Amino acid sequence: MPKRSSSVVGREFGNGVRKVVERTGLTQRGLAELLGWQEAKLCDMLAGKGGVNEAEVRELLAYCRTPLAERDELLALFREMGNVYLQVPDDGVPDQVRTLINQEKDADEITEWSMILVPGLLQIPEYVEAVTAKAQTVPPEKRPAAVAARSARAAILEYTRTFTFFVHEQALLLPVGGEEVWREQLAHLLRLSVRGYITIRVVPRSIGMHAGASGDFRLMQFPKYPPVVYVESVKCCLFFDDKDTVQVYENILKDLAAVALDEEQSRAVINSILEGLQ
Repeated sequence: MPKRSSSVVGREFGNGVRKVVERTGLTQRGLAELLGWQEAKLCDMLAGKGGVNEAEVRELLAYCRTPLAERDELLALFREMGNVYLQVPDDGVPDQVRTLINQEKDADEITEWSMILVPGLLQIPEYVEAVTAKAQTVPPEKRPAAVAARSARAAILEYTRTFTFFVHEQALLLPVGGEEVWREQLAHLLRLSVRGYITIRVVPRSIGMHAGASGDFRLMQFPKYPPVVYVESVKCCLFFDDKDTVQVYENILKDLAAVALDEEQSRAVINSILEGLQ
């Protein structure tokens, strides 16, 4: 029997079912016995690896007395299990959706390309606030929560993972939030750039057209799962984990690496912009 692997939406589905099971107070073995299943079958389901049909999912959710709205949400996820996951967040803020946060927490290596703005994980709260204030998807009353959620994601920047950020020079030259915020953001990049597990490389304007011109994206790599590419737009998020699509984005990153400045040169560019603001 071929070894099953999980997808992004499969893991999201599995995490949701796991919460349902935990609320019953039953062990996985106990629930599997009550359903007449092998425990391995339930384990695969909770790991997002499939191995069940919709009727079996409905049986489990009914046995666990899952509320109707939650049941419908989990069944919708089950039907979407595949290689591409389109998610439209209820609050219209793609960057703070639960799936992205879960993927970032599981990843041990993240590589990001950002052409217009400083990468989200590197943004200071004031920069985040200025960006969020201009977003058409976030109503004023929800901005504080959105800013807090975005800023909190930076907590994953720690030494047990590795991060590489390719940033277009134009993104560094964009005065987001006024000169004071702009200055502090550049200084923050310099402070982060000397950490051994964070690499920041600037793609200079002088190279002209480049492989990353099609837009920003993030490549996340995991100890146990296939790599995932994350792309966002104003109102939706896309997750790709099929080999062909991931390979396309990996090739873009290779092309960017070939033209980007090295770490020391990149620090010099950031410092030069910062000194021009003094």
